[in-house]
Amino acid sequence: MKVLVACEESQTVCKAFRERGHEAYSNDVQKCSGGVPEWHILMDARAAINGGTMRLQNGGVLEVNRWDLIIAHPPCTYLSSVATRHHSLKTSRENWIVARTLNRIEAMRFFMDCINANCDKIAVENPVGIMNSAFRKPDMIVQPYYFAESEEDEENYVTKTTCFWLKGLAPLLRRNVLPKPVIDDFHPSGKRKYWEDQITTDRARTRSKTFPGLARAMAEQWG
Repeated sequence: MKVLVACEESQTVCKAFRERGHEAYSNDVQKCSGGVPEWHILMDARAAINGGTMRLQNGGVLEVNRWDLIIAHPPCTYLSSVATRHHSLKTSRENWIVARTLNRIEAMRFFMDCINANCDKIAVENPVGIMNSAFRKPDMIVQPYYFAESEEDEENYVTKTTCFWLKGLAPLLRRNVLPKPVIDDFHPSGKRKYWEDQITTDRARTRSKTFPGLARAMAEQWG
């Protein structure tokens, strides 16, 4: 299959599909950090999701008439539940709320461009947020630990609620019956520490990366 992984610079999902023999490409306005520039479409996702002539990071040109599968990770900066907290006069100035609202509208349009792309099989990922009510409830909500090998699998045995809106795809089947990870580490304030609390640099980029266990499940089941 020809697979587009939109808004992915880490190439985690792209590589998982490549390992199973698919012609997969990551895509972002940023250069890839996955180390394979010949598999990275360096351009706005809205210009790539419907196919055509595309520019690769290594300088090559890719021609795709129509994608067989699109997995999109549109930015959640203005769409998540956390972002919603800033749309209140209790926490933000009025002019700031207006600016964020305009950005949110553009982010929602980007999300809908992905779900309405010219492709029969589409998965759009985002955290719980405005699209759960403004669009519709997601078809699937998963956690990284659903796809962990064991409780010792530190890379995947974590919690991070992730929603998927699907078109022409079945929800992913869970790979294990592992219990939910117990978080017993706390900040001095008494707030529980989560996996992202261990991130010290480039938090936005690191938090946006797909967990490898989930990426493998996508390739195995949707591929």
